[in-house]
Amino acid sequence: MTEYVKPPVDPDLVKFTEKNDYDALAKYLVGNNYRYRENIIIPRILGPIVIKTNEEKMIEATVESCPFKSITSCIIGYGLGAAVGLFTSSLMPNVTDPTAQQTQTAREILREMKGAMLSYAKNFAILGAVFSGVECCIESARGKSDWKNGTYAGGVTGGLIGLRGGLKAGLFGAAGFAAFSTVIDYYMHQRGS
Repeated sequence: MTEYVKPPVDPDLVKFTEKNDYDALAKYLVGNNYRYRENIIIPRILGPIVIKTNEEKMIEATVESCPFKSITSCIIGYGLGAAVGLFTSSLMPNVTDPTAQQTQTAREILREMKGAMLSYAKNFAILGAVFSGVECCIESARGKSDWKNGTYAGGVTGGLIGLRGGLKAGLFGAAGFAAFSTVIDYYMHQRGS
């Protein structure tokens, strides 16, 4: 039987251990960090593989940005508010002076409808923009997309809107809007699954 001969010590390895340079030691033992892959395999699950162009990635990044989401919610809220204002003004005609003649002209009715529509549209637009912007900022800061984002955003939005009526109204608005946002988010996630 032959006697065991200890292999020679690599001088680079001795240099690493003397300097306590464990990062360089790991790189030495593992090898280089460059991995060249000629054939990238993308699993096909549903349909053909489509690799996005830089323009498509740029448009997608713009659409998913917080300012775009906030502006879109503002526009949609304005339209929804105008529709709600039209509906409510048609149900409750505003008769300001009970002693005045009871017949209103079409111009007066249309003027009241316009005022109600603009008021609702403005409020819904502000509500949509603030909620969407705050939720997007919270989601970006947390790095998660879950039910807590809507709850926090609802609390902040309700608090900001309620502060016009004072501190107590702000607290009630924050609690109410946070609860409403949580219930709506829960309902939407239950419907989706």
